[in-house]
Amino acid sequence: MANITVSLPDETYRRVRIRAAEQNTSVSALVRRFLSELGADETDFERRKRLQDKVLASIHRFSARERMSRDEVHDRAIR
Repeated sequence: MANITVSLPDETYRRVRIRAAEQNTSVSALVRRFLSELGADETDFERRKRLQDKVLASIHRFSARERMSRDEVHDRAIR
């Protein structure tokens, strides 16, 4: 397990100590819980990758042979 050092303004630390006491826990336990939850959340990259995989999995059939011909693509009504 890694150890970290965090610097806080005195007033913030005082308030956190009070909150920890109200929850019958320690400041370290509060910080550990917060950082664990933060680390467990899905990152933006992971979310986008999951959505991409979902979209790709929803494409059931694709064939390049079903493309329009060159003449169909460039067929324009002349006015």
